[in-house]
Amino acid sequence: MKHTELAQLTKQKDAFLGKQVTVCGWVRTSRDSKNVAFVELNDGSAMKHTQIVFDKSKFAAEQLAGCLNLGAALKVTGTLVVGMKAEAVEIAAESAELLGACDLSYPLQKKRHTMEYLRTIPHLRVRTNTFNAMFRIRSQLSYAIHEFFRKNGFYYVHTPIITGSDCEGAGEIFKVTTVGFAPGIKSEQEYCAADFFGRPAGLTVSGQLEGEVMATAMGKIYTFGPTFRAENSNTTRHAAEFWQVEPEVAFAEIDDIIEIATDMIKFITRYVLDNCADELKFFEERFEAGLIAKLENVANSEFARVDYTDAIDILRKSGKDFSYPVEWGCDLQTEHERYLTDEVYKKPVFVVNYPKDIKSFYMKLNADGKTVAATDLLVPGVGEIIGCSERENDYDKLLKAISDRGMKLSDYGNYLDLRRFGSVPHSGFGLGLERMLMYVTGIGNIRDTQIFPRTKNYLA
Repeated sequence: MKHTELAQLTKQKDAFLGKQVTVCGWVRTSRDSKNVAFVELNDGSAMKHTQIVFDKSKFAAEQLAGCLNLGAALKVTGTLVVGMKAEAVEIAAESAELLGACDLSYPLQKKRHTMEYLRTIPHLRVRTNTFNAMFRIRSQLSYAIHEFFRKNGFYYVHTPIITGSDCEGAGEIFKVTTVGFAPGIKSEQEYCAADFFGRPAGLTVSGQLEGEVMATAMGKIYTFGPTFRAENSNTTRHAAEFWQVEPEVAFAEIDDIIEIATDMIKFITRYVLDNCADELKFFEERFEAGLIAKLENVANSEFARVDYTDAIDILRKSGKDFSYPVEWGCDLQTEHERYLTDEVYKKPVFVVNYPKDIKSFYMKLNADGKTVAATDLLVPGVGEIIGCSERENDYDKLLKAISDRGMKLSDYGNYLDLRRFGSVPHSGFGLGLERMLMYVTGIGNIRDTQIFPRTKNYLA
């Protein structure tokens, strides 16, 4: 139906003032009095609502029936006039049509609800200010990611969602099958033979392995799509389904990919600052004081860098009573990451050269034989948001890493071939979109960055 989006009325206020407009949207708040009724309307195009003023002398009671109910969908025609608040506009209604009635059982009657409560109604929580703002930022952040890589000569490639290999080698894969419960099947081999692919298949944990294939032909590529991990982690930072951006760059060593990762984080942070001012102001007021200054600091300052071994020394000398003990060879826990970012460096920090035994098989072995050319980017308030490494391009070393971990060589034949046919130094990283969203909004739980979060024992 022909109508004007509410965002246009404020962006192009001078063009619409004094003119008749038709708008559509949902009632977010309403007030009723003897002579006048007020409705705050939102159509999803802007953070701010637009006030509709109903002069009740011009409307019969039945014409407004249901139009003041929270959640109701309306079509309103009226004249755009200057509002009572600075720079605001409002519509003096001349006609109203109830497009979708909403009864009083609508669960968003209060102005404020807890995040825990809103997670019980994911199909409706997107209508709140918080989730309206979240998903506008998510859209803009996704666009910024594509724009960064486009401007820097990367090709966007689409890697398979259904895969026969476990990129991380950790076994945290969701199985894909067309074979239902069948008590007559006597073995795993028989089960797989009867399945669609004739072999085990699962949802991808990463597009990296396929991304490396493309990088060895096209130089610079990136993937951006859903990934899945059947990890039994009931934390605020883990979800079973999440979106990940993964560039792969040929002829790039660890320092090169760290530079690319830094440039990307700065670019997308600046993009959100420049294009989501109203949303960021909302999150600063409601979720994280100082949020905008924090993001400005990220966009404008140099990131810190520390060797893993030095980071362990810092943690051991901190005097902190960590829940998880700190010793060389341990994987850094959230409390360790938060100490480094929040208390020591007070800005993003790359931790480099991790022990080989706690990192994935594909990472390049350093000359010391104990560490790999890998880094994690840690940010204040969240912890790790980027996992990054130079890939092992030596055939014999990669073969040994696969064998030492008991992985099936038959699953990695193509990957090993890349090291036989024109292998080059190459590197890449993975950025979790949802964790980046947590960082730029101050939202503390990954479940609140997704429409329908997928977590252990939860499938809405």
